[in-house]
Amino acid sequence: MDEERPPFYSPDDATAGYEALGDPGSYPFARGIHRDMYRGRPWSIRQYAGFGTAEETNSRFRFLIGQGQAALSTAFDLPTQMGLDSDDPRAAGEVGRVGVAIDSVADVERMFDGIPLDEVSTSMTINAPAAVLVAMYHVACRRQGRDPSLIQGTAQNDVLKEYVARGTYIFPPRPSLRMAADLIAWCAREAPRFNAISLSGYHMREAGSSAAQEMAFAISNAIAYVDAVLERGIGVDEFAAGLSWIFNTHMDFFEEIAKYRALRRLWASVMRDRFGARDPRSMMLRTHTQTAGSTLTLQQAENNIVRAAVQALAAALGGVQSMALSCFDEAIAIPTQRAQTLAVRTQQMLQNEFGITDVADPLGGSWYLEHLTDSLEAAARELMDEVESRGGAVAAIEQGYMQQMIADEAYEKPGALRRAAVAGTASARAAGASTRRTRRPGLGGVAGEAGRRGGRQRRSDAADRGRGRGGCDAGRDLLGAAGGVRRVPARRRGYLTSTNRPTEMSLPSRDVHSSTPPSGRRLESISVGTSLRMPGMLTNAATVAPLGTPALASRLV
Repeated sequence: MDEERPPFYSPDDATAGYEALGDPGSYPFARGIHRDMYRGRPWSIRQYAGFGTAEETNSRFRFLIGQGQAALSTAFDLPTQMGLDSDDPRAAGEVGRVGVAIDSVADVERMFDGIPLDEVSTSMTINAPAAVLVAMYHVACRRQGRDPSLIQGTAQNDVLKEYVARGTYIFPPRPSLRMAADLIAWCAREAPRFNAISLSGYHMREAGSSAAQEMAFAISNAIAYVDAVLERGIGVDEFAAGLSWIFNTHMDFFEEIAKYRALRRLWASVMRDRFGARDPRSMMLRTHTQTAGSTLTLQQAENNIVRAAVQALAAALGGVQSMALSCFDEAIAIPTQRAQTLAVRTQQMLQNEFGITDVADPLGGSWYLEHLTDSLEAAARELMDEVESRGGAVAAIEQGYMQQMIADEAYEKPGALRRAAVAGTASARAAGASTRRTRRPGLGGVAGEAGRRGGRQRRSDAADRGRGRGGCDAGRDLLGAAGGVRRVPARRRGYLTSTNRPTEMSLPSRDVHSSTPPSGRRLESISVGTSLRMPGMLTNAATVAPLGTPALASRLV
């Protein structure tokens, strides 16, 4: 929030009154979309996973199910997200790197081998080619001998935000909007349990937006999608219940709780008053959240466990329906099994050990929280009015309005992590570490001499001379047992999925979170079954007793 907050709040600061909140499960749903909230059904644990080949991702999915995670969330590599085959020359160096490589229905079949697609809920972070991936998923379910009309889950399919913050678009905005709306309409008829879109504020927040901008621009985009589907002759209550969301849970604890309350109230009013929705389900904002990846640090990486846990607590108190934690080692590499297990366990503990799920909206009525809720909603409405005055979301994107607003916010307002000023730099200097270091914006830690050299080859020389090592303590701890890091130029292919050869994952040389690791240490490969280990690290399902492992684990074939 931009406002200067006083040291305490009083009833005069929370002016909306109870009628503006309502009971949980009742319009305007500020206090939650269900009357009993998590007492009746806790949020879904849905850790984000996917890398390398379909077989490797299948192994990770099975591992997560074995840890007690009943729902899946799929990460695709950049070529898949851009509609490129793995053997396309433009895909070189990116195949399987930040997600799983999918080129055909056969890949989808292998990725979900032994996982019943009419029983498990699967989220897919795919946008520009979303219709293609949903079609593949539908066919893969049928080839399992199951009813594809019963598939459940979500395709992100929110291509408008790609122009604003993320960049994985293929076509111009208006044709892309048409394709997204076509998929929503198709799912309403052919796969009614499948959410055809996950309207996203998450990536805008990662790009540097404020909480109010995240809210306003995501809902403005949603209005454009609803308008486009209505133009296809489908009634609002026929599809609106299938709209889902994803938002970023960031560092300002109480603001994040208030954000989810304000979002629900704002969306309910838009759907009722603007679009004439009558079904209460059409007015409910059902959202997934992931904790903020941009707040993770390479330095003292274990501190990320605490960051994610506190952010997850804020999301739970805010009333989300599904959650993923950014794993503590994601500033170093694709998450290991160890890190994924900790993320699942964190959510299981929040659900079972602290009484968080006993009461709906336990902080409702706090003068401070209600003030934040009202202020965020007012700020978001003001931004939405500006978008509307420019001709709506698509026109505002074409004009560069949303992009510029977020860029200005990212430049002018340091993120919460930087405001918090993590103790790593101060403690390093107190210990007599070199002062020839610089803080890299958004990373909250020490970058060192190598970081200042912009990723050029000289960073290896700097590492050999012992410079720039102070920022790598956490990475050295995590990678030491595995023998260090193999550095591969960004242009080199990471995975080759067109052959049966064992695949290989290496950390990118253009690392955005780290300074150079120690030289002379090599990591030849990382597979699903071999995690980067610290002393005493538990690495597989057999060594960890799952908490309440669901019946789904016994359904794997």
